[in-house]
Amino acid sequence: MAARIQNMTEGKPLKLILAFSLPLMIGNVFQQLYTVVDTMVVGQALGVGALAALGAADWLNWMILGTIQGFTQGFSIKMSHEFGAGDYKRLRKTVANSLLLALVTSIVLLLFSQFFARPILELLQTPDLIIEDSLSYLRIMFAGIPVVMAYNILASILRALGDGKTPLYAMVVAAVINVILDLVFVLGFHWGIMGAAGATVIAQFCSGLFCLFAILRVEVLAFSKEDFRMDSSLCMYLMKLGLPMAFQNAIIAVGGMIVQFVVNGFGVLFIAGFTATNKLYGILEVAATSYGYAMVTYVGQNLGAKKIDRISKGMRSALIVAMVTSAVIAAAMLLFGKAILGCFISGAPEDVTATLGIAYHYLAIMSVFLPILYVLHVTRSALQGMGDTILPMASGIAEFIMRTGSAILLPLLLGEEGIFYAEILAWAGADVILVTSYYFRMKKLRAL
Repeated sequence: MAARIQNMTEGKPLKLILAFSLPLMIGNVFQQLYTVVDTMVVGQALGVGALAALGAADWLNWMILGTIQGFTQGFSIKMSHEFGAGDYKRLRKTVANSLLLALVTSIVLLLFSQFFARPILELLQTPDLIIEDSLSYLRIMFAGIPVVMAYNILASILRALGDGKTPLYAMVVAAVINVILDLVFVLGFHWGIMGAAGATVIAQFCSGLFCLFAILRVEVLAFSKEDFRMDSSLCMYLMKLGLPMAFQNAIIAVGGMIVQFVVNGFGVLFIAGFTATNKLYGILEVAATSYGYAMVTYVGQNLGAKKIDRISKGMRSALIVAMVTSAVIAAAMLLFGKAILGCFISGAPEDVTATLGIAYHYLAIMSVFLPILYVLHVTRSALQGMGDTILPMASGIAEFIMRTGSAILLPLLLGEEGIFYAEILAWAGADVILVTSYYFRMKKLRAL
């Protein structure tokens, strides 16, 4: 299938943002299906202990994934600028050098993650009952880092060119494969938590291949050998964009691991309940992530075309649709969340009841405050589309401080419930920096 590139410097901003976001949203739903199906199969087939093992591995796994996404999203900012400016020769050079940097980065992350997986789990005081399962899961997931990097860089290239549909189709294909392999590996072959990890890696490989075939058919990306010669100044600029975004995601993940450290102290049932809700976190923010990707591309292309007023119009449209969407998702979770969470949990009746109570209480709190998260994604992505990755990184540091401080202090005042508010306060801390930064950044652009 050929990629469908789109110029976002002409036309109604709301229509463009929605047209770009909706395929991504559907694609992200299918991507979340990886996590949800893994959790359902593991939770139902293997019990609360295995579910807790997944939870104990979550933030460490997300740190690596977030680092990968940070680099690839950062690289795509430069691509969107070149595409918006119509400089296709420079675009090809940027894409080729981004691919080379992605390859090197994936190797470094692979070595790092395999070496530090056990020490970090031990540092987080992961209970002995679940640490080996958590480690087995991470070993396989981390072995697939080059595969995950391949999908993310290829999808980022397509999005930078305004193509949100091909990554969607890739996710649909991958999700179907993941579901089938989950059932075969876990329920059929009885490979346990390692089977769930293997299914996810294979599915990601298929999604990467799908995106690769699409990119090879994009005419403006007809590469030459010269494009793949490392350009030191270009690579430095790409790393200048990618590193802050990767660091931003990594520091957020470190904060999450500190929260996990606190959660681990409350026992296996609390870990399982906390994990069940965190597995729905991706569903809560699925639209926010999609609007974010749309804003990076929209703002990047319009900045490249020097159409500053269109950036403001697009921002207003994105915030309005984000608020409406967050309200709808929150209502759905409050109404149906308990039934969905019940699909993740099995075991003795008293254990199921306790775990479900913890999970739904946490989900209800996050749902009520969901608009804060949506403002965060839209505003942060708009700044990144402008080429500013430093202030979004600062917002990540604010998230870290608020999340860890709240996780450590609030349980002393509120008990177990205090840990649920750490995430909300982290979003709010980031919003303060992002909204202020966006205002002053736009003021500066208008003055140029």
